[in-house]
Amino acid sequence: MAEALALPFFQRVLVAGLLASVACGVIGAYVVARRIASLSGGLAHAAFGGVGLSYLVGVAPMAGAAGFALVAALVVGFAERRMRSGLDALITMVWSVGMALGVVFVALAPGYAPDLMSYLFGSLLFAPWSYVAVVAGLDVAILGAVVLFHPYFEAVCFDEEFAEATGVPTEPLFLALLALAALAIVTLIRVVGAVLAIGLLTIPAATARRFADGLRPMMVLAVAICAACTTGGLFLSYGLAERFGVSIPPGPLVVLLAAAGYALSGVAVRLRARA
Repeated sequence: MAEALALPFFQRVLVAGLLASVACGVIGAYVVARRIASLSGGLAHAAFGGVGLSYLVGVAPMAGAAGFALVAALVVGFAERRMRSGLDALITMVWSVGMALGVVFVALAPGYAPDLMSYLFGSLLFAPWSYVAVVAGLDVAILGAVVLFHPYFEAVCFDEEFAEATGVPTEPLFLALLALAALAIVTLIRVVGAVLAIGLLTIPAATARRFADGLRPMMVLAVAICAACTTGGLFLSYGLAERFGVSIPPGPLVVLLAAAGYALSGVAVRLRARA
């Protein structure tokens, strides 16, 4: 462990992973409480279309991913409020069309084709300091919105009908919540990739919900769980490569650790109930 921490590149990716965990835990708590994991999954895959478009037009992949994910958030958000049936089909279309457009845009992009695997399943080990700065900026934006509007977001998550009856503008708040989820997903693309982002966004929050009494404690615990899984995945990936020559990206390991934590939390809850 000390050997890894002495490496400049490992220090960089560890900071990036911990910063991404903040957005992941905070917004993940809203996503789980509001039960919009499937909608957020569509945003994660739509973001991949933005990555492909960014290579086609020559802009930063993070910018393209954020733009695509935000547009998808508005489309799905408006549909969720108005469609009484067929929403699951729309989410599936957003999911698949985003992935398809990403592949098409990359194929049309001039020059050398980028490694799509790094965006599908993460490539945190190669994340530059510019990515760390972007994630830090997104964290500030997300936390600022949460500090300002948390009581309203909480009302939308738990009792939207009552909130609307008391004059709370629930539709704009719901769209804002989806937009924050889209930004959180963008921070996770380098950590675990577009395919696995929804897992890291929801699994730590679902684990935290089993032990937290309210939404704020759930956020804090979800951030801690996400940070622990991200750190553990990075060290495990580095250790496997150094000790056994097995090269496994940290992204899948992070999600597997989160899933293992969720399973163990279920066992712990049952044992506590029997005691």
